[in-house]
Amino acid sequence: MAKLRVHADRIEVQLTPTEKSLAFRGDDLVIQREDIRSATITDDPWIWIRGIRRRGSEIPLVVAVGVWKYHGGSDFVIVKGKRQAVVLELAGGEFARLIISTNHASELIDRLKVEPAAADPSDPVE
Repeated sequence: MAKLRVHADRIEVQLTPTEKSLAFRGDDLVIQREDIRSATITDDPWIWIRGIRRRGSEIPLVVAVGVWKYHGGSDFVIVKGKRQAVVLELAGGEFARLIISTNHASELIDRLKVEPAAADPSDPVE
């Protein structure tokens, strides 16, 4: 499962080698904190996936990893099974939204609420 590292100025989504190959992506994602407009926890991430798969892999209701294109831009998706997920709405950058399954959704939301100067980059959220 991807590791999410919250830094003072950015969030790093460190993809596993399997996720990189499923997403047809060679590098990890870096999201600037100032680009995050909202963060939502969802128990059903599948209903948040919009558009068509442009680059990536999907087995419906099992796994979806990669880029989904819709009329307003692109979303990056890492959804696995029926796990809880965090939906990050973004103001700028490569993607309009990130949808990421995680076992630590509430912890991630709490860390995003912390003032950027107080974020601890050494503790990953998986």
